[in-house]
Amino acid sequence: MSSTLIAAAADDGLVGAYAALLLASLDMPISLPAFGPDPHPALVCAESGLMALTGEAAGPPQLCPAPIASCANGVLRAWRAAFGPSRLDTLDGAQLLTERAAIMGLQRQGAIAPGGGCRLLQAADGWIALNLVRDEDRLAVPAWLECESNGEWDSIAAILPQRHCKELVERGSLLGLAVAEMKRSSTPSDGWYRITHRGRAERRAAVVRPPLVVDLSSLWAGPLCGHLLHLAGARVIKVESLSRPDGARRGNEAFFDLLNCGKASVALDLGEQRGRDTLRELLRHADIVIEASRPRALRQMGIVAEELIDERPGLSWIAISGYGRDGGVENRVAFGDDAGVAAGLSALMHEVSGLPLFCGDAIADPLTGLHAALLAWSAWRDGGGRLLSISLCDVVAHCIGDALTMVPPTLKQRHAEWTTVLATKGVSAAAPRSRAVTGAARALGADTDAVLSLLGIQR
Repeated sequence: MSSTLIAAAADDGLVGAYAALLLASLDMPISLPAFGPDPHPALVCAESGLMALTGEAAGPPQLCPAPIASCANGVLRAWRAAFGPSRLDTLDGAQLLTERAAIMGLQRQGAIAPGGGCRLLQAADGWIALNLVRDEDRLAVPAWLECESNGEWDSIAAILPQRHCKELVERGSLLGLAVAEMKRSSTPSDGWYRITHRGRAERRAAVVRPPLVVDLSSLWAGPLCGHLLHLAGARVIKVESLSRPDGARRGNEAFFDLLNCGKASVALDLGEQRGRDTLRELLRHADIVIEASRPRALRQMGIVAEELIDERPGLSWIAISGYGRDGGVENRVAFGDDAGVAAGLSALMHEVSGLPLFCGDAIADPLTGLHAALLAWSAWRDGGGRLLSISLCDVVAHCIGDALTMVPPTLKQRHAEWTTVLATKGVSAAAPRSRAVTGAARALGADTDAVLSLLGIQR
């Protein structure tokens, strides 16, 4: 983040400045309308619920020294400036960061993420974040540590002080574990997305119909992207495997409904060639595809994003991943909590508080979902024909970039100044809050036949 944005944070807040930065990065030099002075980043953090989710369970809430909540609001400010009024105008971007915690009653737990699946653990030369949210993760722990372990947290914590962070991250990544070192990013992100393939754009004199979105994603970041596109007017089809549907269906029902209400549900047997062929035909009808899996997952089914973009002029393919699609990290696993740590967020919190802390609840997921929606809509409006890679780690690094460049004394000074702002205005940490859930998501596969028939796709 540029020095001009640091100045903006001290004067009129950061929302408008971040919106302008996003629009410039999308080659949309649009003048932002005057909204008046933005709230100070410390106020936005405290009032959004993010501060309440950060800190030790028995200790006070901790203020984040990076303007994450203001950046979330900046995404929606950029959207309105570029695309005009929509149902997104009723949203509070900062509030979206804490909705899951509000719905599920999650609370701050210090070195344990609010969701409970990820922990910061001390190794011989630092701290790592380890995420064990999937059943298979614990089974991989003995191979990861090269010793007998029951995969329980106490057992892991007893062994890690004998191992070095670099070794733990490298070996864990090879085994498919979501593991990251708690440190400042050595190479702060120079962008929040990348164009990794170009096809042929579909030039439009005017937008005459809403885009058709095929949402292949699961859990939080991708479904939030699809949800925001739905609110903006897109027709969204949520596609799942009959044998491996979105894991969030087994989680909190209200949160799943919030993100997926209004999407049509298509379920296919992707273990069979017929199901894969049907999926490929469905993708050929899409204007926007949201994918949130490692590239090899679809390639193993014979579905290659680059080939489909070449075949279908105007297709915008949004590829959400942990670390990107190139540079040897395309198959590295990440989830929202550990990706935030990998980007440097917990290292910043450690420097200002002296404590190993997670900031918020799976923070990289909602931040990335917001950014991905803006990226998808702008790409579609611009004619598409691109494979756009957006990673959890890059998005967080982009939002905290100015803090990552600060030396520790300067960062602590900012933290002290922001804390004084809260004290002066008498603002304390508000509890997370959520929008009301207004409807239920469609049952798995409820719309399969209707959608395929409407599009003329034979099963």
